[in-house]
Parts: sequence; structure tokens; C-alpha cells
Amino acid sequence: MPAAIPKPTSLRTPPSVIATILVVSGAASALICWLVYFHAPTDVRGTQLRSLPLVNALLNGLATIALVTGFHEIRERRILHHRASMFGAFFFSSIFLVSYLVNFTLHGETRFNRFSHWWPFYWKLLVSHIVLSTVALPLILLTFFLSLTGRFPAHRKLARWTLPIWLYVSVTGVIVYFMQAACR
Repeated sequence: MPAAIPKPTSLRTPPSVIATILVVSGAASALICWLVYFHAPTDVRGTQLRSLPLVNALLNGLATIALVTGFHEIRERRILHHRASMFGAFFFSSIFLVSYLVNFTLHGETRFNRFSHWWPFYWKLLVSHIVLSTVALPLILLTFFLSLTGRFPAHRKLARWTLPIWLYVSVTGVIVYFMQAACR
């Protein structure tokens, strides 16, 4: 009698996939850390692509809309609409990451006025945003992998953690932009 072929829902994620996701996520975080703390900006005067922070905020806003729409669609059991919304969120977040890296390469870190009465709120928000963004990337990649390979029970379990973290990072990215813009 031939061995039974396991259903996609009972498959385990290969360790090589998890390792790849962790390496990609770690490399992206390391690159951002290097850009922030060690790389000298190439456009200190801010003459090239000055609108990148606004573009980044818009991309984060679009990702937020797509995430909320995707959540609504899955609650309504409209799987194809949910999938399209989540691909949209992934697309906007991916373009954001590229734009964010270009912005840091050109302009470096945006300084916030530490004497502002908003400083205590700002730095706590920024730290939570940064920490959760490093957590979000591998969660997003793994959640997408589970969905694309048809492992929907595991996808659902992980998405319960991924969505709120991803949503928080997207929303706080927009808030951080507006706080930085207001204090310039």
C-alpha cells in the first residue's frame, strides 16, 4: 500500500525556509542599522529626492488601508478580496522598505528636537515602532509563505499576531513622519 500523501495543512515548514526568512529579515535590519549609525549620508543638504519621507508616509498609509481592508474581507469570508488586499499591503510595504533605504542612504537620520514637549512621547513611539518593525518583517514573510503554500490553519494562527504588529508599524510610521515634519 503506497504511503499517504500528507495534506498541505499537515506539512511542516522546512527549516531552510525559516532560516532564509530569518536571514533576509536580519540582513534588512542590519542594513538599516548600518545606514543609521555608520553610513555617512550622501546628500547631507537634502537636495535629492527630498519628498521621500512624504512618499514613505503615503506608502505606510496605503499599507494600513490595505491591511484594514484585508481584515474586513476575511471577516466577510471573501477570500480572493482578502488575498488581493494583503498582496496590496505587501506591495506597499515592500516599496516602502526600498524607499526608506534610499532615503537613509541619501539623507541619514531625521533629527527630532529633543527640547520639544513632544519628545517623551516621540522617542517612546519611535522605539516601539523600530522594535516591532524588526519583529514584523519575518512574521509577514512567514505568514505569506504559509498562505501561498496552502497551510491555512497555520496561516490563520500566525496572522493573528502578524496583522496587529504590521498594522501598528504602518500606523506609527505615518505618525512618526507627521511628528518629524511638524518639528522641522
